[in-house]
Amino acid sequence: MVARDPPQPGSRATPGPRTVLAYLIRRLFAVVVMLLVVTLTTFAIFFVIPKWAGSDPALLFVGKQADPAAIEGIREKLSLGDPVLVQFWHFVQGLFVGRDYANGTDVTHCPAPCFGYSFRTEQAVWPQLTDAMPVTLSLAAGACLLWLVGGITTGVVSALRRGTLWDRSAMTVALAGVSLPIYFTGLLSLAIFSYSLKWVNVDYKGLGDDPAMWFESLILPWITLAFLYAAMYARLTRATMLEIMGEDYIRTARAKGLRERVVIGRHAMRSTWTPVLTLLGLDLGALLGGAVLTETTYNLPGLGRLAVNAITEKDLPVILGVTLIAAVFIVVANLIVDLLYAVIDPRVRLG
Repeated sequence: MVARDPPQPGSRATPGPRTVLAYLIRRLFAVVVMLLVVTLTTFAIFFVIPKWAGSDPALLFVGKQADPAAIEGIREKLSLGDPVLVQFWHFVQGLFVGRDYANGTDVTHCPAPCFGYSFRTEQAVWPQLTDAMPVTLSLAAGACLLWLVGGITTGVVSALRRGTLWDRSAMTVALAGVSLPIYFTGLLSLAIFSYSLKWVNVDYKGLGDDPAMWFESLILPWITLAFLYAAMYARLTRATMLEIMGEDYIRTARAKGLRERVVIGRHAMRSTWTPVLTLLGLDLGALLGGAVLTETTYNLPGLGRLAVNAITEKDLPVILGVTLIAAVFIVVANLIVDLLYAVIDPRVRLG
């Protein structure tokens, strides 16, 4: 037999630092382009298309009963009469360096990142977003931890005990979790555990104000949200595990005498993480952009409820701000997932 040289760094078998760096640069460039396209599209939807349809955003700011001089002043101050690309450039510029809204001697400076001013409260949009963001982050982080632990564990155990009473019961509960909408399980949990039994107080308090009340107020939202997502992750994990356990490399690992715990934990679970991460990037990114139904049901002052209120009041700058923040979260979450792919499966770095 002819001895083969070990793979050299940077070869096809072992991706070197340059390969990894090139992969990271490609992904970051794609993220920048995606965010630019999303920003342009969102801006056009909220400020250009309504104008083409005959709806003047200036009327939403000053009200329909305002005199023509006030409407024209707002139109000039918001630069609504400028070409679309100029308006978009001013908006993007405001995100990075701030922006001045001027109408003659009346100049208002909006510091970066500037998402404009609310049509209803006339307050800067960015502080409203930062006030609501910790609530949504707390909700998404706690629920994500619960559904990952519960869903993946349930799916793995069900796959290993296929056809048993545990498997049938777990999948029945998972089917119920996927089928029942959040507003039903949320209202039901409120009626039982908060209003009737009075076990939980759902009046939200910030983590810095009262950590105990913060935790108590988020228990039901966490469980309600995790019940829905854990059901999906349990079904996905079970199906993936059942497919993987029949692969040749699993039989080879068992034939070598490896312990079942090593076969499951080191070999089977590593392949199972790929579809789980794919779904996690989409779900977590969307939740960070605002869990609308959950926040509305439990009256949580997060991004989701802020968006609902802004839609009801036709507050375009706030809607635009929440939409862009949600897009950033989704794109960044998927970028992190892509990077984790490269850690789990080195073949991704060579693709």
